[in-house]
Amino acid sequence: MPARTRAIFASRRRIAAGLIVVGVLAHAARARATTCAPPPNAEARVVFIDGGERLHWIDEHMDHEASRARLWSRSWGIGIGASGLASLAAVPFVAPSNRVDWYTGAVSAAVGIVPFIVSPLTVTRDAPKVSAAVSATAFDDDARVCATLFDAERKLAAAADNQRWQQGWWIHAGNLAFNAGVLLFLGLGYHHWVSGIINGASGAVVGEAIILTQPTGSISDLRDYLRGDLARAKQAKGRRKNLTMFYIGWGGLGIIFE
Repeated sequence: MPARTRAIFASRRRIAAGLIVVGVLAHAARARATTCAPPPNAEARVVFIDGGERLHWIDEHMDHEASRARLWSRSWGIGIGASGLASLAAVPFVAPSNRVDWYTGAVSAAVGIVPFIVSPLTVTRDAPKVSAAVSATAFDDDARVCATLFDAERKLAAAADNQRWQQGWWIHAGNLAFNAGVLLFLGLGYHHWVSGIINGASGAVVGEAIILTQPTGSISDLRDYLRGDLARAKQAKGRRKNLTMFYIGWGGLGIIFE
């Protein structure tokens, strides 16, 4: 047999051996997939997704949503805070009888910042905890992977529930009630009906804008996770946009953040 023919056969044998090794390794990797129980209300196919893959998916999506929530919170906080400071800065330049209108605007702005401080979206608190737990998990220990996954699933569900709660009808009602109080305070208390209407109406509009621009990605993330649609959800995540409105005086500016 010519030397060239022998070399070709030897090369083919090496390729075949390499393919066999790759196949064996792939089978071993599949055999090492961690099987963890699915959460309540999940579709049956979720149990066939590797537990480690599910855990990394939750970690990635919660981290992404936490970043969006922080941007939303800080943007609104800065915008509302600036409007309050602007109201105070204008006080020396208006007639003493009208200063109450500007003080009321400043107080309303301060009240508007309070929810961002005392009741932030829970995903901003829980996402770092999930990331830390994932980093500390030994992925060759199935029991630890499943325990960490269980906790991450619980936090994802809590984040979705919190986002739903923060957009409930009671939040809208509270916003309208507070700003109606501002209107009546200036109107009935000082007979400044025009200023009362301006402060109350602009405050109500801004309050509704805050509620409606709140990130809600954890809700769709949980829905996709329970369906086992991890690949589709990952593609959709890249297309999300977050609309944030900055309140300046009695007007507004819309800016879209990727």
